[in-house]
Amino acid sequence: MHIPITTLIYMAAIFGLLVVPRALQRFRLPSQLTCFLLGITIAIVYPPLVEDRVGTVVATFGIASLFLLAGLEVDLVEIRKQLPRISAYLAILGFFLAVTTWFAIRYLHMTWQPASLLALGILTPSTGFILDTLPHSGLDTSEQSEVSINAISGEIMALAVLFIVSQASSLLTLTVSGIVLLLLVVLTPLLFLFLGKYVVPFAPGSEFSLLLMVGIICAVLTQNIGVHYLIGAFIAGLVAGLLRKRMATLASPENLHAVRLFASFFIPFYFFHEGLEVPADALVLKSLLYGAIISVVMIPIRIGKYWLQARYISRRTAQGAFRVSIALVPTLIFTLVIASILRETFHIEDALYGGLLVYAAITTILPSLVLPGLRIDNVADVGPINIPTVST
Repeated sequence: MHIPITTLIYMAAIFGLLVVPRALQRFRLPSQLTCFLLGITIAIVYPPLVEDRVGTVVATFGIASLFLLAGLEVDLVEIRKQLPRISAYLAILGFFLAVTTWFAIRYLHMTWQPASLLALGILTPSTGFILDTLPHSGLDTSEQSEVSINAISGEIMALAVLFIVSQASSLLTLTVSGIVLLLLVVLTPLLFLFLGKYVVPFAPGSEFSLLLMVGIICAVLTQNIGVHYLIGAFIAGLVAGLLRKRMATLASPENLHAVRLFASFFIPFYFFHEGLEVPADALVLKSLLYGAIISVVMIPIRIGKYWLQARYISRRTAQGAFRVSIALVPTLIFTLVIASILRETFHIEDALYGGLLVYAAITTILPSLVLPGLRIDNVADVGPINIPTVST
């Protein structure tokens, strides 16, 4: 019996993605990074797999389901309760985005659009990754709640900025894209209600597949108007969450659990695909230099910013504020998304693209190395702050 080499490569890649990253987690290596490195390795060993379109489709399922889940987990009631604190957090984030954009324009000689996107990629916490790792972070319930709220609110702001900046090449493009996005926001709940009335009653248990289908459709629509998949998927999840009272089964805990399982299965393929897409010119020493410089400059600034916010706005103890700030450091998914946009649309040099990947890897692995030594039972001073829990 002869098995084609491509089939063997596929089988090895799938086995590696589903088994190897989980096995390496015992060494505190995030599985997402392992999948990304596997993609780079396969691209070097077997280049034909880079051109395979099946991987692109599966990767789309992964990123769309992850941001669909992120939209579902937004608790607007909780955000409204904490609006003063969140407003201060977002105002500070906006200030740092503006300053970082200015530095990119001044010292990297970028135009304002790629400079703004670069700032987003460096400063935006990776909400999906953070929420996935929070239960095992060692943070108490109050600290997890603050991290969740900050990450989610920051992501909402970042998605809004991403949409405006990426479409601002002309007023016509921005207007047309804005109208399409507005129609998506208006029509998506109508589609859910239509399916809930004419499909769900006759197909019990179909809520998960319908939710996923709408999320992927919205993701593809936003991609086709020049915006990334993640915005459409996030809108679909957000709308589904807002319809909880009218369609209780759509965003039920069971459905959230099902979407989480679906995302956990397919998201490794997204990171693997991103690894496959890394060009050889990005795997150079200059990329390491860029990544090291960005990390040495930006990580302490970001930790200090989060620490001051948690210490003086949320009134946490010094150690509690440090735990919160470390948990908010990862930027993996957003940095990968922004780096891809910068490379494909604005044609930044491959070394800078590689530097962003190095920075994303460092920010992602940092909490798994630092937080275990900061567990609450290892410290005597725990803040008495009381922040309501976010539903996740």
